[in-house]
Amino acid sequence: MTTNDSRAAGLAAFASLVADETRAACLLALLDGRAWTAGELARHAGVAPSTLSEHLGKLVAGGLLAQERQGRHRYVRLADARAAQFVEDLAAQVAPAPAARPRTLRESSAGSAMARGRTCYDHLAGRLGIAITDALTGRGLLRQDTGFALTDAGLRWFGAAGITLDRAARRPLARACLDWTERRPHLAGSAGAALCRHTLDAGWCVRIGSERAVRVTPAGERALYELLGVEREALC
Repeated sequence: MTTNDSRAAGLAAFASLVADETRAACLLALLDGRAWTAGELARHAGVAPSTLSEHLGKLVAGGLLAQERQGRHRYVRLADARAAQFVEDLAAQVAPAPAARPRTLRESSAGSAMARGRTCYDHLAGRLGIAITDALTGRGLLRQDTGFALTDAGLRWFGAAGITLDRAARRPLARACLDWTERRPHLAGSAGAALCRHTLDAGWCVRIGSERAVRVTPAGERALYELLGVEREALC
């Protein structure tokens, strides 16, 4: 069977970029929003640097990754928010594998921390992200009935909280992102990114460990309760 639609070949080629476990592992690691060196990604994926270099070349050529050189190091990151959204949406379609029993206390603690709160590219996820999304929705600041959308009250809330929204951004202001641990949508889009950035800049949350996990500080607990009525228990 043949087709004259030129898009078919392009779509098949693009899909092939993630149809490899090593490349998929790199894309998922880069959802932390940081730039990684090729060596770091090679160790993460468990392959030789020379093997990874070939994979990275394909991802860069396909537009999913951007790269830059700094001295002798080569850094790569997700190309943009659209690339991150593509990876997030695909990952959310995969049913989570049965949880393996943690081999060490450190491994158990890391897994628990990721489930409590983490960044998902540039927005908040885990129980923290869900608690904030639920609070915004419950107070009439975010609508979920016809897709994610900030209400007029929600726009005013962001302004009153000192969180600047980029209304001119090409990405959606509010977007649902299916949380892979909670299996429910949390707030993404430029509003989700602005909120995440503010929580880190204001010291409401701090990064912990070397992955994406974040921890809510006492100041953050107070701010989230005062601004959104989020109870401390919802963050544990």
